[in-house]
Amino acid sequence: MKLQALFRIASVVIVLGYLTSVSYAQVLNSSEIDSLVERSMKAFDVPGISVGVVTDGKLIYAKGHGVRSLNTNAKMDENTLVGIASNSKAFTAVALGILVDEGKIGWDDPVQNYIPEFKLYSPYVSENFTIKDLLTHRSGLGLGAGDLMFFPDGSDFTIKDIIYNLRYLKQVSQFRTKYDYDNNLYIVAGEVIARVTGKSWPEFVEERIMRPLGMTSSAGLYERLPDKSNTIDGHASVEGKVRVIRRSMVRVPAAAGGVNSNITDLAKWIEMFLAGGKYGDGKMLISDKVLKEIWMPQTIIRVNDPGPYNTHFAAYGLGFFLSDVNGYKRVTHTGGLEGMVTQITMIPELKLGIIVLTNQQEGGAFQSITNQILDGYFNKPGRDWVAKLSADRQKALADAKAVTDKVAAEVAKANAAGGSRLDANVVVGRYSDAWLGEVSLFLKDGKLRFASKRSPNLAGEMQPYKANSYIVRWDDRSMDADAFVNFSLDVEGRPAGFTMKAISPLTDFSYDFHDLDFHRVK
Repeated sequence: MKLQALFRIASVVIVLGYLTSVSYAQVLNSSEIDSLVERSMKAFDVPGISVGVVTDGKLIYAKGHGVRSLNTNAKMDENTLVGIASNSKAFTAVALGILVDEGKIGWDDPVQNYIPEFKLYSPYVSENFTIKDLLTHRSGLGLGAGDLMFFPDGSDFTIKDIIYNLRYLKQVSQFRTKYDYDNNLYIVAGEVIARVTGKSWPEFVEERIMRPLGMTSSAGLYERLPDKSNTIDGHASVEGKVRVIRRSMVRVPAAAGGVNSNITDLAKWIEMFLAGGKYGDGKMLISDKVLKEIWMPQTIIRVNDPGPYNTHFAAYGLGFFLSDVNGYKRVTHTGGLEGMVTQITMIPELKLGIIVLTNQQEGGAFQSITNQILDGYFNKPGRDWVAKLSADRQKALADAKAVTDKVAAEVAKANAAGGSRLDANVVVGRYSDAWLGEVSLFLKDGKLRFASKRSPNLAGEMQPYKANSYIVRWDDRSMDADAFVNFSLDVEGRPAGFTMKAISPLTDFSYDFHDLDFHRVK
């Protein structure tokens, strides 16, 4: 059943002496948003969602739906705290903008001015890499390069380790020529803040951004929350059933994804942007010049299809995605951690902000809610985003299942034939990658096992696949990231090393197995 709007609002705005009509038609009212969220929760099997809508400096809709945990059945509300993941990147950009306003740094300052040991794949790139480059996903590194140093949560890599290991990541494009989303360089950006101010990234963000804005419930890390009594549990589909999974703490990559917040606090964050960097009675958090830089296209993103909002151009700014939608500028970002995904969207010309926080890792839920609300403000009735995105998701799941089922059939065939031609006893040993470190392949109860020394959640059983390859099925079935393990042989036919690749096309890009190159050490 398609959503029907019950009222329309029209306003006329005088801009620079010209009469401009801005028509808000088919805007969803509170009960319609309630219905929309409930349908989205059901379609995408999400236990809890909270939604906020800001217009003209006011939070006009703020409500939680469902439960914050399937274990407790405690209700989700507008004050329920969620890890906003990569929506934290805008906090890093604004924190650096504050330092730019204060004259303590410049956007075009070389990173090595503040972190002398910072090195990438090339001396030229290392020497010329600027603070702005840290925020714009144009480094030349591949999508999600090096994310396995902190994803899945639970590894022992420090910020120092990550900065050092960046030199081992191979470039896939020329410096400043191509967009490829990156998390590790935001971690470096957080370290710039720490070295300039003497405060950790969470301390600085809380003191200089959250407290002035009145975001009193929020923190730069989960463990720093002043009150954890109203927080979510993360959820994921584990072999077909949505369950509570282990909490993602996000300590080291805080500047890339550490903020925990709620609808009521994030509304204040959005209101600051829509007020031109100001808050309260006109106090300035960031200057208009810095705000314009943050919302200025920095790295072009290819647009292959104009899509539903007639989009012609897209780019990444500083901590935000930028595009034209239905004739307006859209400023947005999404965030994803194990068990939770979020989205923040602003249409500055309409003074509109939309926040969607969820406790299940299904992006279709936040996208369907955001787009349906946008359609109301854009006067585009007749589309059912929940139905469309749910159908798209079901097709993607079916396509991925076809891939994984085919691999499972090959594994069963290999087991029936007595295993791989590369015997498990031969591959047992210790192997090392330049940046992920050491893993052990060993036999336990007659079965071959994989165990990472530095990222203990990367542990699982290995099964023969074809020729010189195996697959690894991770013990944590919520990861949905089983991988091929392809061995290379020396002249004696013994395994000399191996590479890896995710099996499912739906595996999160932060499982960057393809960037690993293991060599036998024993």
